[in-house]
Amino acid sequence: MPSVMLSAVLEEEPDLYEAFPPHVDPTGITILTDSPPGKKAPLKTFEEIQPLIQQARKRELKLLIRENSWPINSPVRASLWPALCRQHQHGKSMLDGFYWDMVTQVFGTVELPDKPIMLPPFVEATHCLGYHLTRKGRAVADRVVSVLGYACPDITYSPSLYPITAALLHFMPEEECYHCMASLVASKEKMFITQTKLLNEVTWKTVMQIAKKHASAAQHLSRLSGAIGPERIYADWQWWILAALPFPHLVRVLDCFFHEGIKVFYRVALAILILFNKHASNQNSEWYAEATKNGVDHAIDKFCRNMPASPTKLLRTAFSIRALSSQYISRVFIKTEMTLKSKAVITGARLVRSRSSDNLPTSQSQVNIQMMSHTLTIRESPRSSHLAIWFPFPNAVFKDQHHHASDLRQKLFTLWSWLPVRITMYQPVLLYTTEEHGCSLTTFYVRVEHHEPTLLMIKTCNNEVFGAYCSTRWFERNQKDERGNRQAYFGTGETFLFSLHPHRAKYPWVGCLEDGKEGEADARTPHANSLFMAADNTMITIGGGDGQAIWMDENIRFGKTDRCSTFNNPPLCPSGDFEIRVLEVYGFSGA
Repeated sequence: MPSVMLSAVLEEEPDLYEAFPPHVDPTGITILTDSPPGKKAPLKTFEEIQPLIQQARKRELKLLIRENSWPINSPVRASLWPALCRQHQHGKSMLDGFYWDMVTQVFGTVELPDKPIMLPPFVEATHCLGYHLTRKGRAVADRVVSVLGYACPDITYSPSLYPITAALLHFMPEEECYHCMASLVASKEKMFITQTKLLNEVTWKTVMQIAKKHASAAQHLSRLSGAIGPERIYADWQWWILAALPFPHLVRVLDCFFHEGIKVFYRVALAILILFNKHASNQNSEWYAEATKNGVDHAIDKFCRNMPASPTKLLRTAFSIRALSSQYISRVFIKTEMTLKSKAVITGARLVRSRSSDNLPTSQSQVNIQMMSHTLTIRESPRSSHLAIWFPFPNAVFKDQHHHASDLRQKLFTLWSWLPVRITMYQPVLLYTTEEHGCSLTTFYVRVEHHEPTLLMIKTCNNEVFGAYCSTRWFERNQKDERGNRQAYFGTGETFLFSLHPHRAKYPWVGCLEDGKEGEADARTPHANSLFMAADNTMITIGGGDGQAIWMDENIRFGKTDRCSTFNNPPLCPSGDFEIRVLEVYGFSGA
């Protein structure tokens, strides 16, 4: 592979230093050339790419980024990377000067301190990779990460955050880097950076699961792993990319990552396994000998550091893996997350206590409960015997059911603990109730369809109380597949059913219960067991496959409930058919 050290070509390329900010030392950066100059297709400029970003032509942009192997010193990234990150920002964009106000608030000055900056506890000290940053550049990275920690107190464990910050700083100034990282951390549509120990574990177990199906190399890897087992190997998967790959390879991976999200890392990890297997399958090869002598984990790390494939070849291998869609990866991820949470609850496994790694009400939600504890008592209003008992759901579902306050409080905690932990950080908001908004499916959609997630609570005329946590917007009922047909079912495995009265029970997706040994999840759940939500102008259905768990008519008056394959639930009321007394739907402010 043709390569030349940067310092050796300064006379021919006088602007090479100018490609990097002053806090980068470019003398150790290697320029890789994938093909002879005569065979290169013209690389796109940012001016040619910008319209695709502005017009949200995401697929065209994705293919263009994958195909354009900009060299490490290309000036395109100074504009491209911030523009890609801005796509993912949630809420209003930050005002000019916001970052420096935060710096002043945290450090008392905008001057870089002489002493080392104390990093937040979510950083892993052994993986504070600076790449080619100067000493001042490392201090800048420390400051950006520290301010992020101050601004995002819910981050409890995020070892990849520092290396990604450092990589960004090779192509942009400090303030721009902070804005990019803030957008990636807050992204709702795609995941970029895990922020809890639980999700960090979910990612490597997700890689292990998809590798079993999509990389035959995984079987060879398991055989080579011997006594240490494959778990030890996969636990380091992100460091194959962030720590071991040569910097030019990493930068090309990040080109795609900043647009497509963490799925790029998944694909590149599989590509590394495929390439490693290709070079280590022969027992006479140096990599087989390395794996046998020093262990597969050390062999893969060394293989990545001496990557024989060019950045272009690595990415082509990654993106040529078939049947590895974002939807599939998301299903495996959610299934693995649900399985780990379930095992933690069932076995009593102790997790690091944080809002995101605990399956009980969060500290903030407990504060909210204490602040609103007066709503847990019976209150008679002059106009009705409305019982305001459900914090944070002050609803009419339990109206006229005279329960003791302790029993109500227990139901409160039970329902709250069933919600995904990240959702318990948000305040529930009543979106729709038949008592105020009438019994109309049209009104239901107008008030509810753009909220995600939602919590549906039904009270029947026989006083049964049950419902569902719906993970996806009801607007998805309008989405069409590749053939232009409306999707019959939509939603994800976070959706679950529950019953609160007369019996308390939660019915999660069967996919997170099947083959859940060692916290793993089987990605081969039949389609009939993954029918979460369906809706049109005449009905709403939650749960399908050999029956419908909850079905309601267009007038939100009558419904039926049956066992379904997706949740393996019993009928939620004994008669199967029910008449709706009250339907209430809650959203979560800020989710």
